[in-house]
Amino acid sequence: MYRLFPVSRAADMTDVTFDTLDALADAYAYPAPRPEGGAWLRANMVTSLDGAARHDGRTEQLSSAADMRIFGVLRALSDAVVVGAETVRQEGYRPAKARAPFAERRAALGQPPAPVIAVVSASLALDFSLPLFTEPVVPTLVLTGAHADPARVRQAEAAGAEVIIAGKSARVDPAQALSELANRGLTRLLTEGGPRLLAQFAAAGLLDELCLSIAPLVTAGDAPRIMNGPGVAALEHFRLAALLEEDGFLFGRYVHEGGQPEQSEQP
Repeated sequence: MYRLFPVSRAADMTDVTFDTLDALADAYAYPAPRPEGGAWLRANMVTSLDGAARHDGRTEQLSSAADMRIFGVLRALSDAVVVGAETVRQEGYRPAKARAPFAERRAALGQPPAPVIAVVSASLALDFSLPLFTEPVVPTLVLTGAHADPARVRQAEAAGAEVIIAGKSARVDPAQALSELANRGLTRLLTEGGPRLLAQFAAAGLLDELCLSIAPLVTAGDAPRIMNGPGVAALEHFRLAALLEEDGFLFGRYVHEGGQPEQSEQP
């Protein structure tokens, strides 16, 4: 895997290759915590050349070995993975794993062995018998609204999940969801969509960073874009922070123009 941007001026060019998980982890390190506190929300999505976020309802066929390597690194750096209920159902989500190559890095930052999976669901129409809820390394969180079905809440809690109310109505309020996670010490956040949830975060002005994998594939059809929901009131500007390449796949890291701390977090 090679870095195309920023361009290196090193004579031996060793700083433009990313052949180890440690090198990738350093390249994608979260920024130093904000002085005012709060969460940093990073998204990781894949798209085809013609803008499809899925093929046949799933992302698997758009992915690659390099994409999955970055996917694993981004998860391993996060405190929590925030994901919509529809994506949980379609992608067959399982608990995040405790990965040995990242154990020392996570311990140095005071993180548990694996990130928390935080599922956003207004209806709680989830299968609580799945390993995501019954066999996680750390308990799965379920973010829902105040009007959630009490019976479904009890089912989630009986399965071992922690239910968090993050909205005054049936819907989850995106800002409150992030605030509730930050209040639990989960500030390094990663969202893997789906497109509707990511659009809600973007429309609320909460997205700090987008890690976008561009597959050299064309799907046509009517698959959703990586954001498929409410529009933003005004265009949100992001700057390119890094661009990697492997086997024709491009991996961009875009940071909101609102500002990223200059210093990356070091374990």
